[in-house]
Amino acid sequence: MTIAAAAALVAQFVMQRTDGLPDLNLSNLVGPKPAPIAGVASVIDGDTIEIHGQRIRFNGIDAPESKQYCDDAKGFEYPCGRRSAEALDTFLAASRPVQCTFVNWDRYKRFVGDCRRADGVSAAAWMVEHGQALDWPRYSHGAYAQQQAKAEAAKVGVWVGSFQAPWEWRAAHADGAAPSSQPLGIISRKLVAQSGLSCEPRRYCTQIGSCEEAQWYLHNCSWGRKLDRDGDGFACETLC
Repeated sequence: MTIAAAAALVAQFVMQRTDGLPDLNLSNLVGPKPAPIAGVASVIDGDTIEIHGQRIRFNGIDAPESKQYCDDAKGFEYPCGRRSAEALDTFLAASRPVQCTFVNWDRYKRFVGDCRRADGVSAAAWMVEHGQALDWPRYSHGAYAQQQAKAEAAKVGVWVGSFQAPWEWRAAHADGAAPSSQPLGIISRKLVAQSGLSCEPRRYCTQIGSCEEAQWYLHNCSWGRKLDRDGDGFACETLC
C-alpha cells in the first residue's frame, strides 16, 4: 500500500468517527504522544491547570465554569465555578508537584491528561468525589461514577443543592463557553496590586469586603486558615 493510500484511509476513518469522537484529529493517530508534564500547577478552573505554560485539561471530568452559579441547599445562588477552582488549588497545594500523562488533544488545543499529585492522588477522582466536578461519561466511560455516587449521597460540593451540568451550562451560555484564560494565581496577584492587600494586620471576616479578598488571605497568610472554620477550603463563606 502506498503512503498516499494509507493517508487516505486514515482521513476516511477520522471523518467517519467524528460524531462519536469530536475531539479526535489526525495528529493523534499518526503523531508521537507528548511526554508527561510535571511541575507546580496554576489553576485555570476546576478541571484545567497550566504547567510550564502548557494548558492541561483533566480527562473524563467536567467542572462548573468560572462564571457559573449554582443553588445551595436553601436555594440561594453561589459561585460554584469559582469554588471548584479554589478547591482544586487547595488540593494541589497539599502535595506538589503535579504530573500529567497525555491522553488526547481537545478542540481548544489543550493537552488532555490524567493528572496526579506528588503523593499519587488523582486530581480528577478527588474533584468528583468532593462534588467539585462531575464524571463526564462521554469521555470517561463511567470511570468516576463511583466517586460521583459517593459525593451525591453525601451531598457535598454542588450536590448540596441544585445545579446545571457544566456541558449543559456551556450550551446555554455559548458566548461564555470558551475556556478561561487566566490562572487563579494571576487573579490573586492583580488583586494585591489593585487593593494593596497585606497579611499585616490580621483580619476577621467582618473586616473583609469580598469573597476574592478572603480567598487571598486564606491562601497567602499564616493565619488565613482561621477564616475557614469548617475546613472546606473556602474562607468567609457568607461573602461568597
